[in-house]
Amino acid sequence: MEEAQAGKRAVFFVDAAHFVLGAYLGFLWCFERLFVKTGSGRQRFNVLGALNAVTHELITVTNEAYINAQSVCELLNKIAALGLSLPVTLVLDNARYQKCALVTQTAQALNIELLYLTTYSPNLNLIERLWKFVKKQCLYSIYYPDFDAFKEAISTCLGQCHTTHKKELDSLLTPRFQSFRKTKLIP
Repeated sequence: MEEAQAGKRAVFFVDAAHFVLGAYLGFLWCFERLFVKTGSGRQRFNVLGALNAVTHELITVTNEAYINAQSVCELLNKIAALGLSLPVTLVLDNARYQKCALVTQTAQALNIELLYLTTYSPNLNLIERLWKFVKKQCLYSIYYPDFDAFKEAISTCLGQCHTTHKKELDSLLTPRFQSFRKTKLIP
């Protein structure tokens, strides 16, 4: 991160979000029974994203099926196509499809370093904050009549990261991470 902030390295945080068409309730509390309109079905809109740690540029690969090793390789190729003159590091979680031979070989061929976070540490992945922001902005307490409207809302929100939402995201996506240095387990 120090090299990225000094302009000597490009660091991207990578993760997938799986948005399912359904109820995303914000807050609901009442004395009487209330029916909330919600989308039906289990249609999923998957977004594999790479968030530049310094510029907050977002590169995405989307689909409606599954995120797999081919999706990660497609994202690697998109990052390589940026033509960055700096060394590139991707910070990834430990998803199995990100650690397979195909992804590793593609990254080596494109001269991209893969850095894996420790297991179960979403607090160290900057892009997790973006996924939470997207849910808050365009999913919580909002009804979408069909899957196309649902996808469009998510895509629009992600597309406005550098314009409409820039100020909010610049304060949210800071390189300050929660970590626990001295922990003591109580028996």
